[in-house]
Amino acid sequence: MKSFRREIWYELPERLGFVNITREVEKCVTESGVQEGLCLVNAMHITASVFINDDERGLLRDYKKWLEELAPFDASPERYHHNRTGEDNADAHHKRQIMGREVVVAITAGKLDFGPWEQIFYGEFDGRRRKRVLVKIIGE
Repeated sequence: MKSFRREIWYELPERLGFVNITREVEKCVTESGVQEGLCLVNAMHITASVFINDDERGLLRDYKKWLEELAPFDASPERYHHNRTGEDNADAHHKRQIMGREVVVAITAGKLDFGPWEQIFYGEFDGRRRKRVLVKIIGE
């Protein structure tokens, strides 16, 4: 069985944003040489996410609005107890919990085995600093 590991780093200039990382993950699959297996992609930071959805501009805009309604940014310690520790990112932790930590995609015939419209995204909820995504591929 083959095993492949790669870290991909991101630093978004805004506090909340999404990046389609499908092509970078596809490059990892090609480089791994795995023809049949699994590809794990996960955010290695508690205020970032990896998820699968459609790469449609309106949908991504809707996600930003929806997440801000569910867990609005508020740096004050009155709204979120976490911010009483000196942090200002309690909302980002909630947003990550909603959007998820990782995805696993099957690899078939050397390609990511997606359904229609599926793409892999990095979600950033407390940006302006470097964070990493782990790509781990196993298979034959």
